[in-house]
Amino acid sequence: MKATEDARKYAAEQGIAEEEALKKGMEAKSKEFVEKGAEVYAKV
Repeated sequence: MKATEDARKYAAEQGIAEEEALKKGMEAKSKEFVEKGAEVYAKV
């Protein structure tokens, strides 16, 4: 999958483990979700 490939590439570039890269990515997306109102369906 493209997402897995991207995560592995990011981890390698950052010199961190894949698991740590995934954790950081999920934290960033979680923050973005809350900042946008924490709605499952975005209002257009």
